[in-house]
Amino acid sequence: MSDQTLIAVPEDTQKPRLSWRELSTYFGPAFIASIAYIDPGNFGANIEGGSRFGYKLLWVLLWSNLMAMLVQYLSAKLGIATGKTLPQNCRDLFPRWLNILSWAAAEIAAIATDLAEFLGAALGFYLLLGPFMAAHGIGKTHVMLAAALLTTVFVFLILAMELRGFRHLEWTIIGFVCIIGLCYAIEIFLVHPDWGAVAHGVVVPHLDRSAIYIAVSMLGATVMPHVVYLHSSLVQPRLRTFERKRKTITQTADFRRRYLRFELLDVLVAMNGAWLINSAMVIMAAGAFAGLAAHGLEPVTSIEQAHQTLGPLLGPMSAVMFAVALLCSGLSSSTVGVMAGQVIIEGFLNIKFPIYLRRLITIIPALIVIAVGLDPLKILILSQVVLSFALPFALVPLIWLTSRTKLMGEFTNGRFARTAGWATVSLILALNVLLLWQTFTV
Repeated sequence: MSDQTLIAVPEDTQKPRLSWRELSTYFGPAFIASIAYIDPGNFGANIEGGSRFGYKLLWVLLWSNLMAMLVQYLSAKLGIATGKTLPQNCRDLFPRWLNILSWAAAEIAAIATDLAEFLGAALGFYLLLGPFMAAHGIGKTHVMLAAALLTTVFVFLILAMELRGFRHLEWTIIGFVCIIGLCYAIEIFLVHPDWGAVAHGVVVPHLDRSAIYIAVSMLGATVMPHVVYLHSSLVQPRLRTFERKRKTITQTADFRRRYLRFELLDVLVAMNGAWLINSAMVIMAAGAFAGLAAHGLEPVTSIEQAHQTLGPLLGPMSAVMFAVALLCSGLSSSTVGVMAGQVIIEGFLNIKFPIYLRRLITIIPALIVIAVGLDPLKILILSQVVLSFALPFALVPLIWLTSRTKLMGEFTNGRFARTAGWATVSLILALNVLLLWQTFTV
């Protein structure tokens, strides 16, 4: 293990209180995971949901976020308690055929995720640079291909931050989260939403037949299988730093307990921040686009159209903020997607795969979509539905493993965590069955 993958942590594990200074040392893993919850797939699903159904699906985001906080905490707990990632624990305890099946499902989810994230970043570059390049006679396809190359370069640069230390990469991702949040805070200020309707949409569930597909895509965009695998790896640098100093078993156990307390706070802050940003996306789309049909205008059906419509409705700043948020979302989440893919293949199959080569290979599907001229919004929403179907392959082993006393010891799930975990899996399976029934009976 290189020194770059280690993060300095306080050695005093007996402090009675949690200090803000110490807390800042531990904040990071959940923020890296949270960027996947505000990736371009969320833009697609949330814009579609807000523009078509107004504020009515905000409750989906609330309940999805509660599930996300639970599964991310369990993933972090597994990594802290065992010192191994979720895929590594699966490889140790499950038969080979099941690991291969789980790896295949995880890879499909990772590819679908990466496609959405890469397309989102390229689209962000296109929205910002497209008018300038169009003025010089450059067509949309060529602009998008140039944007894809720019995205590749920037993702490589972000990944290279880890060479300076993993903490630098964490702060880079946290910076992207803050920029996205700031952009949507400005959007909400400009759109002047109906806060009464917003509150009603958050607390009162409403789901008709026509909204099932979008609701499932919003769920798939909010609870992400690839970062369920990744989070168990993100907690390792601090744990390994402490263990590298050859502390006693008692000191290490005390550290794990304290680390888990900090990581719970990390999850609560990061995931709720992602929920607020997701909600802001729906609120912005509902406030800006939901009333277009009543005025005889075409509904918003693409991210590019959303960008073009925001300018006349809310002013040029709104369109710029939208594009900047999309770009930051795509760049950061694409980086996280590559990291997750690395954890998946190394954990399940014990295969070392160069992370930069993986990035180059996963560019190919996105380039095909761009070259063929497919609608990025439709691809984004479809990718989120794929993620929803892949979720049980990550959640079932996570809940089963974290409920095993022999593996987890004192960190074993209690009754509430087990019940909530299996209820989450059951709900996702039920929604997937409902979506299939709707698809094949229409």
